[in-house]
Amino acid sequence: MITVFGRYDVTNSTSGKPNTRLWSIINRDSSRVGPNFNLDTEKNMRLESQSIVDYAPMAEELCFCVPAKEGHVQMGENRNPELSFADIPEGTRSLVLLCVDPDVPTKPDDVNQEGRSVPASLPRCDFYHWVMVDIPPDTSGIEAGAASSGITAKGKREPAGPAGSRQGLNDYTNWFAGDADMGGDYLGYDGPCPPWNDEILHHYNFLLFATDLERCPVEGNFTGQDVLAAIEGHVLAAESLTGVYSLNPALRWK
Repeated sequence: MITVFGRYDVTNSTSGKPNTRLWSIINRDSSRVGPNFNLDTEKNMRLESQSIVDYAPMAEELCFCVPAKEGHVQMGENRNPELSFADIPEGTRSLVLLCVDPDVPTKPDDVNQEGRSVPASLPRCDFYHWVMVDIPPDTSGIEAGAASSGITAKGKREPAGPAGSRQGLNDYTNWFAGDADMGGDYLGYDGPCPPWNDEILHHYNFLLFATDLERCPVEGNFTGQDVLAAIEGHVLAAESLTGVYSLNPALRWK
């Protein structure tokens, strides 16, 4: 067993060496240390996808916004990626799935402003795109487009998911707060829409946790932060898959 200080598993399940893509999320800012997870490195759980290649650009069909022929952006197909789960460890009572972008600007002053850019030096914070708990441990995965296909103004009311699962709020809830046309509770998956003038690529980390919880102790309109706090001390194994995306023409694709 190892003790991990941070939000996610920092051990590569196959080599036992530090998992740098997760470690970079955890330690972007030393003041943002999350729960302590005790993880067994012998539990080689797998999270795989036919929709996402690790650390490669995400397909536009998975995105909330895509480049426009005129202007900067337009609405995308917003389809959830295909994900498959394998080698779930013995003793798992439920799975948790999160998608989080840790590259979101902490200040909105320059976001999507003509003649300006969001500087790479700006401190960044997390933006949750998908929060799902109580996934049965015998679930083999989620089909492409099965949980999200298209954009629902004011948010999905009852997003589809594996039988018995529950889905929480993603951060478009906060982003669209106060918008007469789009404001509402955004449940389930809604894909990437980074600022079109951001100087950095955004990373979309799909995180799968095996837990010993039959029911995750969160209720109502719970968030990704609520889930991370709730599963502290209950994680048996974790795995990640990361896609990158940008709407900045200068970065497509660096």
